[in-house]
Amino acid sequence: MGGAKGRRLPRAVRERQMLDAAVRSFARHGYQTASMDEIAELAGVSKPLVYLYLNSKEELFTSVIRREAAALLDAVAAGVEGCGHPPDERLWAGLLAFFSHAAEHPDAWVVLSRQARTQGEPFAGEVARMRDEIVAFVAGLIGEAAREAEGGAVVTGRDVEALAQALVGSAESLASWANETPGVTAKEAAATLMNFAWGGLGNLMKSERWSPR
Repeated sequence: MGGAKGRRLPRAVRERQMLDAAVRSFARHGYQTASMDEIAELAGVSKPLVYLYLNSKEELFTSVIRREAAALLDAVAAGVEGCGHPPDERLWAGLLAFFSHAAEHPDAWVVLSRQARTQGEPFAGEVARMRDEIVAFVAGLIGEAAREAEGGAVVTGRDVEALAQALVGSAESLASWANETPGVTAKEAAATLMNFAWGGLGNLMKSERWSPR
């Protein structure tokens, strides 16, 4: 009995183990196919304990999405925290943090970018809220760049929103590609997107707009 008590872990630690196991299982198999038996086995606990702590498969998946979304948002925020540099360097820091986190947590990225979005509500809504926060952050940087541009660039609120949506969508696709392509580093992926996006943004800040002939 003394040995069993010695092996008991705090609830928070057990829950983290279960969520870690669930991330792996959901990433590999998807929400519908992932089994609570496998999650319990990976976590080193009994299946009844998983249900006791996290109630149901749906609530477990929701908890996974929320935890991993919060971790990604925190990583991006930490990447630019205290950065008093120009908007382009802040955007670079945010992109690098985004791609680095996705590369360091590939299973979590699969859950957020693929599995959660294909299961409908309430899961898709959880990911949409995360995406909205990232878009708002990027829009803020683009807006700052427009305000600081020499000569006062004419960039509307709709321009800013559209550019932020396009940049975040590109980052999501590129992160998935980079994770699945051997030899591509987070820094390379971030640099690719930065070069692609900021070149166009730089022209826009100088009021040099492309238009069809």
